[in-house]
Amino acid sequence: MDASPTTTPTARPMRADARRNYERIIECAREAFAEHGPQAPLDDIARRAGVGPGTLYRHFPQRDALIEAVYRSSIEGLAAEAHKLVETRSPTDALEQWFRAQVDFVMDKRSLAATLKAAIDRDSATFTLCSSLITDAAAAVLRPTQEAGLVRDDIQPRDLLRLGHGIGVACETSPDAADRLISVTLAGLRSPA
Repeated sequence: MDASPTTTPTARPMRADARRNYERIIECAREAFAEHGPQAPLDDIARRAGVGPGTLYRHFPQRDALIEAVYRSSIEGLAAEAHKLVETRSPTDALEQWFRAQVDFVMDKRSLAATLKAAIDRDSATFTLCSSLITDAAAAVLRPTQEAGLVRDDIQPRDLLRLGHGIGVACETSPDAADRLISVTLAGLRSPA
């Protein structure tokens, strides 16, 4: 069973201080991995998080567990944004705002996400979970627009992810083009009049 911020590997709820340590370690690891790649020194991550090495190793016994937790945390945040938008915005606004967030995520985090993703076993529970979370998030913003007849019904959630990923990668070195490409893509998703 994977550990989450609220449980330990034995499924006991974490104390508040342990949860704060866990979250600080994740955030500091994200920063360290962005700067130095997945081989960033774990002692440096513990120091940045303001915890001892023993605390880091208690939460993450191996480097791979920390890498997976950082990757999972990033995907969980992007997925949560989709569900929040669906609850608070019109279907069209939710789709557009999340699609823009997805492109931004790819542009901002691509090198880190790609590096971390490469370090994760594609058959692992984390990889499967992240794939499911992001596909469900895309479906959550896509489905209401399709049900309202606003977006072509032949578009699949994975298509939305591919389009966003493509724009993000293409605009990584020319971010000023992203807005234009997003607008063209969103216009192309609309149902024919």
